[in-house]
Formats: sequence, structure tokens, C-alpha cells
Amino acid sequence: MNWVELIGYVASAFIVISLTMTSVVRLRLLSMTGGLIFVAYGALLGSIPLIVTNAAVTGVNIWFLRRELGPHRNLGAVPINWDAPFLQDFLLAHRDEIKKIWPSFGALGESEDFVLLLMRDGLPAGALAGHKDGSVLRLTLDYVMTAYRDSRIAGWLYTGPGVRRLRDAGFDTVVVEQPVPGHTDYLINRGFRAESGTLVKQL
Repeated sequence: MNWVELIGYVASAFIVISLTMTSVVRLRLLSMTGGLIFVAYGALLGSIPLIVTNAAVTGVNIWFLRRELGPHRNLGAVPINWDAPFLQDFLLAHRDEIKKIWPSFGALGESEDFVLLLMRDGLPAGALAGHKDGSVLRLTLDYVMTAYRDSRIAGWLYTGPGVRRLRDAGFDTVVVEQPVPGHTDYLINRGFRAESGTLVKQL
């Protein structure tokens, strides 16, 4: 194997690994990287079809990444009743993953005072739920599907335009009573601060 072949194998590895990603953003980034390396590989071989094909693949990935991470993402948060069949079906479908992130999350039959269905391009991407305590939302669930966790939905909701959904509902503070260690860093990166074993976010 010479060094040119090695470049081809590296490019192939990036493409194959990208297909294993559950995150849309990571899939696009790895596929784009593989495409760029394949362009270089094609140039070393003098293969115009290889260069053109992978330049096109790279361009498509850049286009979709701009849509995914750009300022004009189609994100939303829609109030929904806790007992709405659609919400219950959504939570049931993702129950195992939710339990890993929020082990204290109650049974599906329990009622939450406030629920938002988080949207991405008009499709459900997650759910936020909690109990009202005056102007405080005591969070019991903050879940986003794996495919959309890199889409900055949390940033949009807690620090971006989406914070209005919470303010319009009468909240000025969000509290997480029993933060899970693996989820704590995520919340702190979204502006929560640790206070006596809880996490608090001023809206």
C-alpha cells in the first residue's frame, strides 16, 4: 500500500463512519470530510469523475449543514396537553432513552402542568415538561431526539427566540431538582447555575 492508497482508505473510513451516526450534524460533518479527502484523492489519481462526484457530495453536505446550524433554522415549541395521544405515543416510543437521561421521570400516566412539544422543520424533535410553581417551572423532562441534539434546539429555547415560549407562559425561572450528572454539563452550558443541589436558570 502506498500513501495515495492510504488517503483513499481514510476517505472511505470517514464515509462509512458517517453512516453510523444518529446525529444529523455529525453525519453531515463526517460525510463532508470524507468527500473533501476523496477530492484530494481524485486529484492525486487524476480522476475527474472522482473529483466531480465528491465535490458535489461535499457541496450538498455544506448546504444542509448551513440549514441545520444557520440562524434561520425552523425551530419551534408548541404547547400541548399532557394527555394528548400524540404526546403519549411520542414519549412511549422514546421511553428507554428518556429514562437514561431523566431516570426520575414519572410514569406516562402522571400529569404535568406544562408541556411543550419541541419541533424541527415541522416535525417533533423532543419534549419539555414540568410543574408550575408560581413563576417557576420545575422541570421534570427536557428531551431532544438523538438526531437533533446538535441542532441547537436547547440554545434556541433557553437563550434564543424560543425563551419567549416560556416567558409567555408566565415563567421567569426554570429549576431542575435532581440533575443527572451526565445531563448537568449540558444544562450549565445553556445558562443554568448550580444552587444547593439544584440547577437554576433565570429567563
